[in-house]
Amino acid sequence: MSAFRPADDPERRKYQNPESIMTRVGLQPGMTFIDAGCGGGFFALPAARIIGKQGKFYGFDENAEAIADLKRLAAGECLDNMELMTGNAEEITLCEKCADIVFFGLVVVHLTKPIKALDNAMKMLKPDGSLSVFDWKKKPTRQGPPLEQRLSEGQTVDLIKEAGFGGVTVNDCGPYHYIITARL
Repeated sequence: MSAFRPADDPERRKYQNPESIMTRVGLQPGMTFIDAGCGGGFFALPAARIIGKQGKFYGFDENAEAIADLKRLAAGECLDNMELMTGNAEEITLCEKCADIVFFGLVVVHLTKPIKALDNAMKMLKPDGSLSVFDWKKKPTRQGPPLEQRLSEGQTVDLIKEAGFGGVTVNDCGPYHYIITARL
C-alpha cells in the first residue's frame, strides 16, 4: 500500500491531525474499529486510545516492518485492545458483521482491486456500521502521492457506490484531504 512511516510524525501532524480525523469519522469509546492499511500506526494508535479497553481495534497492512513496529508501540502503551496482522484489503475479511467503522486512511489510491477491498469492508461492517475513507484531494500539494495517482472525491464516491454502499457523504477535511462516509 504505502511506504512505512513513523507512527507520530510531527511534520505530518501539521496537515493531518489523527485524533481530529478519528472524531470526524465518528469513532467513540467501546466501538470496534478496523484500520485497513494501518501502516506504522499514525491513525491506529489514536484510534485504539479513543475506543479504550472496552473497544476492539483490528489493523492490517501489507508492510510487515510497519506491523512489527506498531505492535512494539502498542505494547509500550499497554494497548491490549489491538489485534494487528500483515495482509492487504483485497484479501482480508477479519470477521463477519463485527465492525462499527472500517477505515481506509490514505489507502484507496494504492489498491489494485478497490472494489474487492470495499466488498471485504462491507462484509466486516455491522448492519448499522460505516465505511470511512480519508484521502488526498486531487490537486497539487508538496506532500502525498503524485497528482496522477490520486482519486477525486467523485471517483472515490463512484467506487464506493459500485461496491454497493449507500448513504454516501463527502466532507472537506482541510486544504489537502477529504473524508467520505458510507453506509450499507
